[in-house]
Amino acid sequence: MQKQKIRIRLKSYEVALLNDSCNKIIDTASRTDSLTMGPIPMPTQRKIYCVLRSPHVDKDSREHFEIRTHKRIIDVYEPSSKTIDSLMKLDLPSGIDIDVKL
Repeated sequence: MQKQKIRIRLKSYEVALLNDSCNKIIDTASRTDSLTMGPIPMPTQRKIYCVLRSPHVDKDSREHFEIRTHKRIIDVYEPSSKTIDSLMKLDLPSGIDIDVKL
């Protein structure tokens, strides 16, 4: 028989927001007596953009910008209905992308 679990994937551009959100989720799940695994850090995705500094003459002069996407996974094993309700009511910052799978 397979145990029920909730997998929560979090993405953010800021590490501090991501770590705070992970701590809130783990605290909420542990208050309702559920077993949690994580946060498991996933590889950071780097997206690099190359932009010309001058639109006319200096084509060799370029600037590089990068965006880093940090990811974490949290597994909640044997969640009760109280656990699910408290996770749904949890208030997280707007800079966090949350994906929940049962």
